Amino acid sequence: MSQTSRDIMLRRIRESLAKPAPLPAAPDFTAPLHPTTNEDLAVAFAQSFRRVGGAFYYCESVEHFYDQLFLYKKEKGLENLYVWEPELKKLLHAGGLVFNGDEADFLQKADAALTTCEALVARTGSVLVSGATSSGRRLSIYPEQHLVFARTSQVVTDIGDALQGMRARYGADKLPSMFSLTTGPSRTADIEKTLVLGAHGPRAIALFLLDDAPEPTA
Repeated sequence: MSQTSRDIMLRRIRESLAKPAPLPAAPDFTAPLHPTTNEDLAVAFAQSFRRVGGAFYYCESVEHFYDQLFLYKKEKGLENLYVWEPELKKLLHAGGLVFNGDEADFLQKADAALTTCEALVARTGSVLVSGATSSGRRLSIYPEQHLVFARTSQVVTDIGDALQGMRARYGADKLPSMFSLTTGPSRTADIEKTLVLGAHGPRAIALFLLDDAPEPTA
């Protein structure tokens, strides 16, 4: 007796059900959640940083950084740029850039602050800052604008890499008392779903990334 198409379909279903289903592969919990690509980490960070509302400035050299910072100050009309870290003070002195190096009238005049950072996270565009520097807890939070000076060697793939770097730098028992991830300007939409910038910190963040990659050998 010839089989109908229905009979053939049912036979195939029975045959497939008779075979044990293959077990799924065991998950690799050590594998990164977001695998690293071959994309330049600095480029990936710049894209993520801009996507979350940051102003990104690539600096080919220290002299280029001076030019970029001078133009930024002029464009934004910044008259009071606070800088408390000795290495940054020395750097700006060498470039002839004006800044406030102490806490005089800080609460009244803090238009902007320039700090360093611990690391830059390429996947999220975040800046990892801590209280271990002379900028302390306040300089990256209180002023209207937070300016960051960083180097390409500080860019890491993910947040876990940034935290591991801090453990390696300070030791598990001597981590800074404060460290935080800044992802774009401070913002909230808690009240009537209206976006407000500067709710809990700076309303603008700008990053000046100095390329410190070694020159390729001939």
